[in-house]
Amino acid sequence: MRKCNTCQIRYFEQEDVLTLVISNDLEANSVEISPNITSEFNSEGELIRIEIINASAFLRDSILELVQGKQNREIVSFK
Repeated sequence: MRKCNTCQIRYFEQEDVLTLVISNDLEANSVEISPNITSEFNSEGELIRIEIINASAFLRDSILELVQGKQNREIVSFK
């Protein structure tokens, strides 16, 4: 995997779509990782973009899950 010197994060507020741009190569293929996450690849099979639909809910839920998991681990370590 090549180093990303031009990585960008783009957020489209009206559509609530977050895109991580790793490369500006043309998309040759895409794979739906989960219902709201798609990865895009160039003709060489290298990852060039990740797109998250309903990004605000996805990020909120992911962060809450991380925080709750951390809190649960801290509670267990005190016992």
